[in-house]
Amino acid sequence: MTLEQKIGQFFFPAVFINDTEENIQETERLIKEHNIGGLTFFHSRASAATNYETKKKIEFNDNSFERLKELIIRFQKCATTPLLMSIDAEWGLAMRVEKTPQYPYAITLGALPDSEKNLVYEVGKQIGLDLKSAGIHYNLAPLADINNNPNNPVIGYRSFGQNKEKVALFALEYLRGMNDVGVLGCLKHFPGHGNTSVDSHLGLPVLEETLEELLENELYPFIKGIENKVDSIMIGHLAVPALNEGKNTSATLSKSVIENLLRKQLGFEGLVISDALNMHSVSKLYDIKGQLEWEAFNAGNDVLCFAENIAEGIQEILKNATSERIEASFERLMKCKQKTGILNGNTAPQGNFNFETTSVLNHKIAENCITKIKDNNNSALVFEAKKRNSLAKISIYKDSNNVFFEIFATSLSSPEFEIKMEGSNSITELEKVLTNYDTLIISLFVPKAKPMNNFEIEDSVLSFLERLFISKKCVLYVFGNPYVLQVIPNIESASGIVQVYQDFDQFQESAAHQLLENRKCTGTLPVIINAF
Repeated sequence: MTLEQKIGQFFFPAVFINDTEENIQETERLIKEHNIGGLTFFHSRASAATNYETKKKIEFNDNSFERLKELIIRFQKCATTPLLMSIDAEWGLAMRVEKTPQYPYAITLGALPDSEKNLVYEVGKQIGLDLKSAGIHYNLAPLADINNNPNNPVIGYRSFGQNKEKVALFALEYLRGMNDVGVLGCLKHFPGHGNTSVDSHLGLPVLEETLEELLENELYPFIKGIENKVDSIMIGHLAVPALNEGKNTSATLSKSVIENLLRKQLGFEGLVISDALNMHSVSKLYDIKGQLEWEAFNAGNDVLCFAENIAEGIQEILKNATSERIEASFERLMKCKQKTGILNGNTAPQGNFNFETTSVLNHKIAENCITKIKDNNNSALVFEAKKRNSLAKISIYKDSNNVFFEIFATSLSSPEFEIKMEGSNSITELEKVLTNYDTLIISLFVPKAKPMNNFEIEDSVLSFLERLFISKKCVLYVFGNPYVLQVIPNIESASGIVQVYQDFDQFQESAAHQLLENRKCTGTLPVIINAF
């Protein structure tokens, strides 16, 4: 390869599974003309995180997985050097592709006891196998971020939690599972995106910690990853003034963060990949095309993820970089490609994913992570109310014919009600009906995983819950992000509270049996909740 062709290997442009033929042909041209090293797959242009402000409608396609496989085969045929296919699949291919296996969010896994860390390993392993079934060998996951800011708009549920030892332990188990089936992993977002309140897709978060404070907390999981030979680390678009002579320079563009801290001080010898270069925290910094790509490479990134100016970026790097630096990055990338086997022709999709295997694994996780927050003998309470015909059930944001309620049908039958979005009128009517019942089982299916706008729970619903907690004996089951507990008013007055984390059928089933059989809950909250 010429030096220019080697530089082409550093570019991993975005590819959208559900894109136009014209755009697909443009990607083929980039592969042939510039010898790019890999691709990063997203569902569609409308689903990209930087689409928040345009609000383009996402059009779903049940055939996305087959299309993804076809594209991978097609793109590999264009490549002189086998492409390293990558994707964000933190909770499985389902993060980007319809009708594919979905595993629990990291925050759910973080509720597992340390003794069940093998379940996190199995999640990593199964995700790895699912990716290989599409022809993907590089998962841009898991997060090593410690989520210690409840208002974090972008990390939250994607982090294993607030305890640095647990975050490190579970991230390593997840990585080990993927590695054992031949898929590369990636710890992100160095030096730690957990204690921020700005979404780096849209702006530049600033970490005010000193280096000593970062070494004590945020950097701990990354250090453990480096000790265990993690394949790659992704640099986050976040500023750490203490590491940049007081300047708000994004870590992705900072030699002091990548070359000095990560490489020299922490001793990382693996592949460094930038966070997506289309993100607004950095994408608008330079008017000249190719300048951002050069600055990111010059700062120490080996791989430029979601690079948008490939031809210009290659020329800027060729013009400005030393051959020694180019060779060093090239060798790191080739080492990763060699590890996956793609340089030996192992590029085609392999095997098929198995929904049954996923279901069994998700059920085991549900059985071990459900967390009892408050218990005034919840089981006895609802059975006594059933005997008096004073028990009712309310499902919020999901039909009442859900799995959770179905399991109660025989031994805990009682009237069932539901509240849907924009259901303020039905709330008024429901409150009249509920005068006949003094005990309620409430299932809250939290609409969104992110905290914006109170997780999309309407004010009318929050007020309704507040009134119920005062006037009734309420046993609340929360299917969603545990941080939602902080936004529900008067929640401390609920008779019982059980945190379930996911709304998967397996989690609803486990939650129902937990109440019916008064099962012990072995899960613990992975984050501190300021509600009790």
